[in-house]
Amino acid sequence: MRRTTVKTALWRTIASLDTFLLAWFFTGNAATALSIGGLEIFTKLILYFIHERVWGRLPFGIEKAGGEMAVG
Repeated sequence: MRRTTVKTALWRTIASLDTFLLAWFFTGNAATALSIGGLEIFTKLILYFIHERVWGRLPFGIEKAGGEMAVG
């Protein structure tokens, strides 16, 4: 669990840094880029949560008893 937590935090840092750098490149303004990068952290957390909840309700790819795959 510790490894997963560290990997998750590291990936979130890399992804947010990428967003910050791209925003800075396109806007030319570090303060604006920081605002975009900061907001992106929260919006992507919300979007990921919704994404997971939707996928949790889909039978696609889940094996039924007897090894059959649910198709949809």
